[in-house]
Parts: sequence; structure tokens; C-alpha cells
Amino acid sequence: QVQVMESGGGLVQAGESLTLSCTASGDNGAMGWFRQAPGKEREAVSCITWGGTITYYTDSVKGRFTVSRNDSKKTLYLRMDSLKPEDTAMYYCAQREYPGCSRARSAYKAWGQGTQVIVSL
Repeated sequence: QVQVMESGGGLVQAGESLTLSCTASGDNGAMGWFRQAPGKEREAVSCITWGGTITYYTDSVKGRFTVSRNDSKKTLYLRMDSLKPEDTAMYYCAQREYPGCSRARSAYKAWGQGTQVIVSL
């Protein structure tokens, strides 16, 4: 069974930066970041293919967030710059069994427990 674990969340002020990390025990799969704010649906934030050649970002984070992975360490990162209060959410890491990205939650088989990000004014 694939194990996924996020870390790096916290409380920051608007305009500051934060980097999330995620370790996953699976191999050869695309990895994604999702987030869920209170009272809202879980949404896809970013994804990176196996090998890191293709990335995806939802429109609201383009130019501010950067996804990367180090497959030798089985670790996924999400660098978040210029954070806004609307970025406040629980952030989840997930891994697919396939190398290509997907924005669909159902495409991911292994999920972490989430790490909280709170952005204050």
C-alpha cells in the first residue's frame, strides 16, 4: 500500500512564502496537490508528471506556485509565493498509478492526511 505524507503547512501573512513537501512510497506515478477550504469542494491545485516534464496549475495559482519533485528522494514539493488569504485551505498530496497528470480526484489512488495552510491579512 502506497504511503503518502505531507508537511510544511503553517500560518503566514499575506505576501509571504511557504513550501510544502510530500513523501510518497509509490513509483512511476504522477503526483498532485489538492486543497480544500472550509465549506468548499476539494480542488486540484497542481500536478507534475513522472519524470517532472509536464506540470499543471489551476488558474488562481499560476505564476505564484511552483511544483517540483525529486524522485530519488520520492518527494514532491509545492513552493507557494505571494500567498493570499484565499489560499487558506487544507492541502493534500496524492499519487497516481500512472505517469500522466489528471485534475480528477478519482484518478489518484493514494492520499495523504493533509497539511493546513492559513494565510492572514
